[in-house]
Amino acid sequence: MPDVSAHVAHTLAAHVDHVFGVMGNGNARFLDALARNTRVTYIAVRHEAGAVVAADAHYRASGRLAGATATYGAGFTNTLTALAEAVQAQIPLVLLVGDQPTAGRRPWDVDQIALASAVGARTYTVGRTDAAATVVLAVEHAVASRRPVVLALPYDVVATDAGEFAEPPALRHPSPTMPTGAFATHAVAGFAGALAGARRPLLLAGRGAWLAGAGEALGALADATGALTVTTALGRGIFPDARYDLGVAGGFGAHGAMELVREADVAVVFGAGLNQFTMRFGELFAPGTRVMQVDVAPTPTHPNVAGYIRADAAVVARTLVAELAAVGARSSGWRESGDIDAARAYDAPSHELAGDGRLAPRAAAIRLGELLPDDRVVVSDGGHFIGWANMYWPVVAPDRMMMVGTAFQSIGLGFPSVAGAAAAKPESTVVLTTGDGGGLMALADLESAVRVAGGRGIAVVWNDAAYGAEVNLYGLMGLAEAPMRIPEVDFSSLATAVGAEGVVVQRLADLDRLATWAATPVEERRFLLLDCRISSDVIAPYQQEIVAINRR
Repeated sequence: MPDVSAHVAHTLAAHVDHVFGVMGNGNARFLDALARNTRVTYIAVRHEAGAVVAADAHYRASGRLAGATATYGAGFTNTLTALAEAVQAQIPLVLLVGDQPTAGRRPWDVDQIALASAVGARTYTVGRTDAAATVVLAVEHAVASRRPVVLALPYDVVATDAGEFAEPPALRHPSPTMPTGAFATHAVAGFAGALAGARRPLLLAGRGAWLAGAGEALGALADATGALTVTTALGRGIFPDARYDLGVAGGFGAHGAMELVREADVAVVFGAGLNQFTMRFGELFAPGTRVMQVDVAPTPTHPNVAGYIRADAAVVARTLVAELAAVGARSSGWRESGDIDAARAYDAPSHELAGDGRLAPRAAAIRLGELLPDDRVVVSDGGHFIGWANMYWPVVAPDRMMMVGTAFQSIGLGFPSVAGAAAAKPESTVVLTTGDGGGLMALADLESAVRVAGGRGIAVVWNDAAYGAEVNLYGLMGLAEAPMRIPEVDFSSLATAVGAEGVVVQRLADLDRLATWAATPVEERRFLLLDCRISSDVIAPYQQEIVAINRR
């Protein structure tokens, strides 16, 4: 007779195709049952945080729910940083963990429900008679709320007989948020009127617009209004016509492009949270710009927003196109009035090496952008280096750029992101950008990245022998730098130890190995790690904005 663990695995398998995890006492029977189910691929990682990170990255790359699993106690507590990141980034996933027996806590148990709640994740506890129903409730909550959920298996329940399997019920998927009622109709008409009368209209879109499937509708709206377009870092590539796109808004954007953004008289924001980095700490738009927002959040997400519609981005974009056509609105012509290519061009480096004799990061980023395969999926750890990939390694769609850790301001989640993205997009090249500080934190899952991505994986380690963000902020304030420095680590040798190919990059010519690697058939090459020995003296443009804000 199937036990509770088997029922959990059977039901979960109807809704996820990948589970990432680390085995222990609390989830051993679940993993045994999962191994007997041909609909799910289980991928082992080497740290429990990596299990959640990989499931997170899998969702960002595929749009499909993924599972993570860990044992109780220390296994669960190891997941908390990654779980907090998934909550902050609004990533639906299911974390299945062992838990204390129903009779009460053992000496090594902790209050896992309270810990999950503290970072914003709801827990569903499986019982002896309701295993399948509880799994469905957990999955539906994850999908509807765009949040991770914890599915807890009490230790004295996992092996209990639960009867024959039943067909798992289909999920109830939430309907798009629609603008309804007279007030909403008037608001949409007001947005259309503002766009029709704008001389310099701008559309800004983020990841939320991508999740809503709004790309085509936003392209039609941009064409109808003659608007220039710009995206958040996680929305890059959403607008179909790249000719009129200014790139990434905020500190990752080119100076000329951000100057054009400030010329806009009307800006409509779709599915973007307008965080401090996108908004350049309030300086993205000029004081006279009328900023309006469409999002599913209960209220506007920035005080500069003057008009707000809570609704699905695709629905509103299509409605606005229809409204503009109905009133005979004409294109503003702004997009044809200037040299957009020149505006969005980044400054070129003047030297290959920085003043300290180490590689200039901008020069390395540009050369890497020229050599990386076009089919790339870029996954980013957190740290000072994050701007280089966003500036110089454009991607074709938002599901090909993910920054796991930045929502929670964490570093050390990079290497397991590779495993999740590689499983989600098995035909693409997965490129990790990470620092030496975060890379060392995530080192356990360097092996996972190499094993899962194989010859489709590249890791670029920005090795400046420092926690660069801290050096460029607190070091400049005069604080002691010793805690901010890292003895230089040979990441190339670490990569070789787990089956990858490691290359030390001290000159641009050393990157020629990437060109030959990319030209080699996938089955004949290994995971490639580029250990880029960059200068810690060069401050990325977005970091310069942070430094300036902290000096006020």
